[in-house]
Amino acid sequence: MNKNQFVPQIPYGTRDLLLREAKQKRIVEGSLAELFSRWGYDEVVTPTFEYMETLTVGTGSDMQQHVFKFFDKNNRIMALKPDMTTPIARVAATRLKETPLPLRLFYLTNVFRHEQAQAGRQCEFYQAGVELLGAPGPAADAEVVALAVEAMLEAGLTNFQIGLGQVDFINGIMAESGLTPEHKQQVKYAMVTRDLVGLGEILAQSGLSKAAQELLRQIPVLHGHEDMLNHAYQLVSNDLSRRALDNLADIHRLLTGYGVDRYVNFDLGIIRDFDYYTGMVFEGYTPGLGFPLCGGGRYDNMLASFGVANPATGFALGIERVLLALERQGIGVSVRGKDVYIAWAEGKLPEAIEAANQCRKEGRRAELALASESKASAETVIAEGYEELIYIE
Repeated sequence: MNKNQFVPQIPYGTRDLLLREAKQKRIVEGSLAELFSRWGYDEVVTPTFEYMETLTVGTGSDMQQHVFKFFDKNNRIMALKPDMTTPIARVAATRLKETPLPLRLFYLTNVFRHEQAQAGRQCEFYQAGVELLGAPGPAADAEVVALAVEAMLEAGLTNFQIGLGQVDFINGIMAESGLTPEHKQQVKYAMVTRDLVGLGEILAQSGLSKAAQELLRQIPVLHGHEDMLNHAYQLVSNDLSRRALDNLADIHRLLTGYGVDRYVNFDLGIIRDFDYYTGMVFEGYTPGLGFPLCGGGRYDNMLASFGVANPATGFALGIERVLLALERQGIGVSVRGKDVYIAWAEGKLPEAIEAANQCRKEGRRAELALASESKASAETVIAEGYEELIYIE
């Protein structure tokens, strides 16, 4: 190919954020960082890539099909981080293991995961999130759910809903169902992808009784308020599932105290797509997007995989998904323009530099012309979005 015909492209599943988009992203991230700090969380930054063996600790081998892998010069397998839960668990279990608990951490970062690219779903995407480590029980779970609600409000969204589930509700039903491990995995995948037709086909071939099949078919549509929770309690008799429902009721009572309960519904079909969740799980949805804005839950076993047994809970919020939701709902992110354009006549550059320095010291966004121009020419420039013209003559 002739070098003059070369058109540089970016890799599949990545995108450029230009000008206004980049400003909007930075504004949302800044407001979220301030929010997390107000709730007592401290920021951590981890490497963009880790050893593959680290990223699969506590997550199982299924993770490997979703990550971007490469080799270092010693032929060790490296991977771009597909999420932040495992890297933060590593940091907490190694670098911060002497820090008093509970440990509240937040992050703002890009992560990488093989995805079918579409609007709001990329192979490289940006997340904000928190992890609350060393605290068992519904109080910690309620805090992260309430903070997820506040994060979406802080970003500018008002029309959204949190679906609250509990993996042990399904685990209890699975344990007494008699399903083979293969069928359990197939059922779980169908529930994660909300494939109700596929779920029915799997159950029809499972050999389960009609009653057991009907119960498993109902799980993806068990969502609503307290009355649904009471109904679900009557559907199950095993202790594990009933304790899961009790746990959800306890969390919801605390969310009422936070004043965010109107944003939260129960959804017992939510089980998330990572194997490390051990209790409460949740996802946040908004009209116009076919995928969650945020998600998280409790993962009590992961830190033990790094040698320090501690309970943990947290969530991640997709920054681009928030921006896309705001756009589709006609909600603008206020982006500050440039305050002043400083132009100068021939020979007046030193004075113009002095004026620009003074504006910047006052906190104003000042752009300095790089060549002399007439005042009439400068006045056409400020029509492009500047609030004021300073002309030095």
